[in-house]
Amino acid sequence: MEKSLEKRTEDVTYNRAKVWQIILFAMNNTSTNIYLVAFTFVTYLSTGVLGLAAIFVSQLMGYIRIFDGFIDPTIGVIIDKTETAFGKYRPILVIGNLITASSLLMMLGLSQVSEGLRFSLFILVLIIHKIGYSLQQTITKAGQVALTNDPKQRPIFNIVDGIATTVMFSGSQMYVSGTLVPKHGGFTPSFFQELFLTVITISAVLGVLAIIGIWEKDNKKYFGLGEKTQETKLRDYWKVIKGNKPLQVLSISAALVKFVAQLFGDSVVGVMLYGIIFGNYALSGQMSFLVIIPGIIVTVGAAQIARRKGLRFAYVTALQIGIIGLIAFSGLLTIAKPGMLDLKAWNLYTIAFFITFIIARYASTAPSSLVLTMGADITDYETSVSGRYLSGMIGTIFSLTDSIASSLAPMVVGFVLAAIGFGKEFPTVETPFSNDLKMALITLFAIIPIVVLLVSLFLMKFYKLDREEMARIQEKIHVMKAADDEERVRAIAKNVPLTDMDYVDVTKYKVDQYDEK
Repeated sequence: MEKSLEKRTEDVTYNRAKVWQIILFAMNNTSTNIYLVAFTFVTYLSTGVLGLAAIFVSQLMGYIRIFDGFIDPTIGVIIDKTETAFGKYRPILVIGNLITASSLLMMLGLSQVSEGLRFSLFILVLIIHKIGYSLQQTITKAGQVALTNDPKQRPIFNIVDGIATTVMFSGSQMYVSGTLVPKHGGFTPSFFQELFLTVITISAVLGVLAIIGIWEKDNKKYFGLGEKTQETKLRDYWKVIKGNKPLQVLSISAALVKFVAQLFGDSVVGVMLYGIIFGNYALSGQMSFLVIIPGIIVTVGAAQIARRKGLRFAYVTALQIGIIGLIAFSGLLTIAKPGMLDLKAWNLYTIAFFITFIIARYASTAPSSLVLTMGADITDYETSVSGRYLSGMIGTIFSLTDSIASSLAPMVVGFVLAAIGFGKEFPTVETPFSNDLKMALITLFAIIPIVVLLVSLFLMKFYKLDREEMARIQEKIHVMKAADDEERVRAIAKNVPLTDMDYVDVTKYKVDQYDEK
C-alpha cells in the first residue's frame, strides 16, 4: 500500500538548519543581486559618459549575458569538484565577490582611458564582472541543498530572500531617483562613483553574513550521500543534462520568468513609464517605497503556499495570478497620460494602477524566488536516481538558461525603441510624451510578458516534482544513506525493491540512471 505523505515524512531524518542560518545565507542572493542595481544603469554610463552608441550597448549587454550563461556550467563543475579546508562554498563566494567588486572599480576608470581603447576594455570589464557574479550567484542555488532538505524549511529561504530582494530593489530605486539623481544632476560620473562604491560596500557586508550562515553546513557530510556519494566524471555531466527532465523543464520555465523580471526592472523602461508617460520620474522612487510592504506580502504569501502545498503548486499559482494581473495592468496603460498618476492626491486611476501593478509585477516574478529552492529539489532528485551530488552544475544550468533568456531583455528593449526612432540614444526624462512611446511601453510592460508567462505556465505541466514526489525522494535518499555499502546504494538508486534487496545481485546495476542495464 502506498504510504501517506505524513508517514513518508516521519520515516525521514531531515538535515535541518537553524532559522538564523537560513536567514543569513539568504543574504548571499541579495549580495549578488545588488550588483544588478548598478548594472541596470551601465547603459547610461556607457552612452552618456563613455560615448558608446545606445543600440550597440543594448545588443552588447545581451551578448555578455549569453557569454555569462555559457561559462556557468564550467563554474558549476568547479564548485562540484572543490574540496578545501574551508569547505566547498565559502571560498567560491569570497572569490566571486572580490572579482565582481573589482569589475565595478575598473568600469569607473574607463572614462580616463583613450576613446580608442574604451570599446575593447569595456567588453573586457563586462566579462570579468560576469565571471565574478556567476561564481557568487551560483552558491545561492548550490548551498541550499546542504543547508536543509526539510520541505517545510526550504521555503523559509524564499520568505527571507523575497523580503530582502523587495527592500533592496525598492530602496535602491528610492535612493537613485530621490537622492543620487538630484544630488549629481543626472547620470554623471560622480553619480556612478557614489552608486558603485555604495553597492560594493553593501554587497561585501551581506556576503560576510552569508558566509556565517553556511559555515556549519559547508561540510562533506551534508553533501548528497556524504561518503557514499558517487564520483562524477566530466562525461557524466552531459548524461545528467540529457536525462534529467525536471531540470530541463524548470530551467526553461524559470528563464522565461526571469526575462519578464528583467523587463520590469529595466532602467530605460522605468524612465519611460514614470518620467515620460506619467511625466514625473520622481514617481518611480515614491512608487518603490509604497510597494515595499505589498510586494513583501505577495512574496511571503507565495512562500507560505509553498510550505503548505509544495513549491510546484506555489510556482504555478503565482504564474496564473501574475498573468491575470498583467492583463488588467495593460488596460490601464492604454489610457495613461502625463499627470494621470498622482501618489499624493490619490484618484481612482491611481488606486487601480497601484493594485494591478503589485499583482502584475510581484505575482509574475515570485517564481524567480521560488526557483532558487526548487533547484535544490532537483539536486536531491538527481541524488536519488544516480547517487551523485551535483549542486554546482545543476545550479549553473539554471543560470545558463536564465542568462540566455534574460539577455534578450535589453535586446528586445533596444529593438522596440529603435523601431520608433531611438536607435542612437535611449529616451530620457527630458523626452516628450508620444503615443509611439506609450505603445512601446505597453509592448514591453504587458504584451510580451503575458505571452512569455503563458509559455512558462504551459511548460510546468511537464514538471512532476510536487510535494508528494519530493517526500518520496527524501525517503529514498534517507534509505540510501543508511545502506551498508556502495553496491546497495546503487541498487536503491536503480529502484530495486527494498524488500527484495537481499536476494538481488546488485553488481549488475550501474550507478548511472541514464545507462541501460
